[in-house]
Amino acid sequence: MDALSVQESVEIIGKRLREGMFTQHVVVNVAKIVNMQTDARLAESINSCDLINIDGMGVVWAARVLGHVIPQRVAGIDLFENLLGLASSQKYPVYFLGATDDVLKKAVEACEKSFPGLEIVGFHHGYFQQGQEHEIVERVSASGAKMLFVAMSSPIKENFINRWKSQLGVGFVMGVGGTFDVVAGKVNRAPVWMQNLGLEWLFRVYQEPRRMWRRYLVTNSKFAMMLIKARIGRKVKSPI
Repeated sequence: MDALSVQESVEIIGKRLREGMFTQHVVVNVAKIVNMQTDARLAESINSCDLINIDGMGVVWAARVLGHVIPQRVAGIDLFENLLGLASSQKYPVYFLGATDDVLKKAVEACEKSFPGLEIVGFHHGYFQQGQEHEIVERVSASGAKMLFVAMSSPIKENFINRWKSQLGVGFVMGVGGTFDVVAGKVNRAPVWMQNLGLEWLFRVYQEPRRMWRRYLVTNSKFAMMLIKARIGRKVKSPI
């Protein structure tokens, strides 16, 4: 994982785009790290990325417990918005892939309003079959997009990006999960004070209790055990 701030991440991505270097990007949280332990394909897709930002506050805290210097959490939606600003100023055409048709159209309208000059050269909903992937990839490639944002659930988006990265024809690709839902106004983001305290996950549970409570209970418990083992391991290996 890359211990970077949002601004540092944007600067690195911008530099790579200017130099013509392809960038496969991902943000990781507690759930992804836990699932990587048993999902080899997801682990390969994430480890293949050129830039890995830390999204989950639980991962930030755990890394600090283990002695790593992490400047800040890089939330996917924050990075997404900063990158749209970059795309708008540098005239980088973008493509949106994912969510439902209704949500996607509202997200496109909201982004065009928030970022004057932003060129969205194409968009497509995320509810297609695996057999249709090649057609979707061809659409993205033919659009001339420089940046691609994929709003699907995990591990679908990570594996899709890793599987087709060489044929997408873009300079940068990033999975943005439920970002389009937030931008479109379908889902509210946690208040800033909750974000600052690392409680955004609690707000998500409040909004979608049936879908989220089990995910956080199970993955957070497993992650806590992983952290305890890692912490004990560091103490055992430390010189007396």
